[in-house]
Amino acid sequence: MGDGERHLDTTRARAGQSNHMLRVILPVSLGLVIVLFAIILLVWH
Repeated sequence: MGDGERHLDTTRARAGQSNHMLRVILPVSLGLVIVLFAIILLVWH
């Protein structure tokens, strides 16, 4: 490590953890947006 680079293990390099609710919230919100756009499209015509 004489070249000035700093090497970290994977846990420290990530600087945190992802929230497991993200796996639920993201698809549910995407589904709601699709449903809302479908309703808007049906009402528009």
